[in-house]
Amino acid sequence: LLKMEDRLHQRVVGQDEAVRLVSDAIRRSRAGLSDENKPYGSFLFLGPTGVGKTELCKALSEFLFDSEEHLIRIDMS
Repeated sequence: LLKMEDRLHQRVVGQDEAVRLVSDAIRRSRAGLSDENKPYGSFLFLGPTGVGKTELCKALSEFLFDSEEHLIRIDMS
């Protein structure tokens, strides 16, 4: 978890604040500071096409679960 931001930054460019905030939320959850029966987090990413929303989710899923297949993506267009 200490290297989470570095790993996410390898795939996600230009979204420093989003990477930091998501990483902080995941670290808090995994550190035992929240209910273990709840999800690590629920995130809503908004913005125009091509800014890294989906890539951040895929990178996070890969980091946490070693697979992008654990991602639940809902296309709201």
